[in-house]
Amino acid sequence: MQLSKNNATALIKTVLLSCFFVLTIPLAQGEDTKEDKLPIADLQRFTKVIEYIKEYYVKPINDDVLFENAMRGMLAGLDPHSAYLDKEEFSDLKASTSGKFGGLGVEILPEDGFIRVINPIDDTPAQRAGVQAGDLIIRLNETPVKGLSMREAVELMRGEKGTKIVLTIIRNGETKPLQISVTRDTINVQSVRSKMIEDNFMYLRVSQFQSNSGDEFIRAIQTLKKTQGTKIKGLILDLRNNSGGVLDSAVQIADVFLDRDKLKQYDGVIVYTKGRLPGSQIKEKAHTGDLLNAVPVVVLVNSGSASASEIVAGALQDYHRAIIVGTQTFGKGSVQTVLPLKDNRGLKLTTALYYTPAGRSIQAIGIKPDILVHSLKIPQPNEKEDPNSLLVREGDLQGHLANGNKENEPAKEKATEKSAPAAQTPATAVPLIYTDYQLHEAVNILKGLTLQNPTSVSAKVAG
Repeated sequence: MQLSKNNATALIKTVLLSCFFVLTIPLAQGEDTKEDKLPIADLQRFTKVIEYIKEYYVKPINDDVLFENAMRGMLAGLDPHSAYLDKEEFSDLKASTSGKFGGLGVEILPEDGFIRVINPIDDTPAQRAGVQAGDLIIRLNETPVKGLSMREAVELMRGEKGTKIVLTIIRNGETKPLQISVTRDTINVQSVRSKMIEDNFMYLRVSQFQSNSGDEFIRAIQTLKKTQGTKIKGLILDLRNNSGGVLDSAVQIADVFLDRDKLKQYDGVIVYTKGRLPGSQIKEKAHTGDLLNAVPVVVLVNSGSASASEIVAGALQDYHRAIIVGTQTFGKGSVQTVLPLKDNRGLKLTTALYYTPAGRSIQAIGIKPDILVHSLKIPQPNEKEDPNSLLVREGDLQGHLANGNKENEPAKEKATEKSAPAAQTPATAVPLIYTDYQLHEAVNILKGLTLQNPTSVSAKVAG
């Protein structure tokens, strides 16, 4: 079907009206406005493309579909974080910031036609199944990801609770693709987890910055203080694989550690932003009082720590309030503003860049740790190495010939007898060095800090 002259004119008017809000924003005095004029030639070319699609495409296409795709393309061409949100996507975005949504429990971004896992959220199906930050998803069940839109890929990952999906992934360090089966579930994210670890150190894990994470964080500290009933020597803040979230919660958590009256530099700023519009200029400052009364703090980060996590780590690093430990962070230093549209749709638009108190931009660089500690897997004593467990030897073959040398038989029996009592020994807690090497090192660093600063060690958590 060919567009009539009247329809084409109406279409141009629609595009003109959609740009009106941007055009009416006041500009700085004396600023040249010639570049802001509507490109009529481009609009005419746009309508001609729609005309050709409607007339020549192999099957009829609804106007709504064309406009939705056009808006998606417009936003996708800007940066990886700007996006047009339909009704379902807009609803999912609101649900994710509140902490309850359906799916696998992974934060993802498109990359070269595939899907990159930014991080698996704590205690979700993806995390329990073994999905890791940095994994590249190339196939969803039998469907290749290449060629799918982000929306189509997300729809394939969704499904009824209890159903399974097989993710085929490429992982750094693996010689061939891995297949991981994940059982879908309703995701109820507990953003803050806390406990006491050895030598009266607090451990607080923030998996995601949700709208109520700041309040949960403060309550967790107060609860640990009341239940422990002893002096607090230090705190470990675990932000590994925390891909960000609500800015206000990140600022509130950073503020817990900072006493504005004692901050001699940067005017007590926690984070500030720079953007083109006056409304995108944000400057968040610390308040008086340090809830932890200056006890030593170690912050754990890795390549999955992004956005709001980097804001917290950057602020505490600039003020020398904490030692940042782990590996370099993701480097997402851009601000997204969600703008509601009609009919429960929305626009997620990058409007500014974040800066640390010292004026460092996080974008594409991230936060470099003060102490570099990689995640290592240290085998436990007598633990079989994974590669060796995959090897097959002659003695493993069904019906293999016996050695014939009797000297080998007693040794085998002796080894069996020696291992038997160990199996009957009650299970004990596995040391941190075997379960979480980075956390183990963080504890050691805290021990060194407490020895260096005995005054802070004797101080109890204020509150």
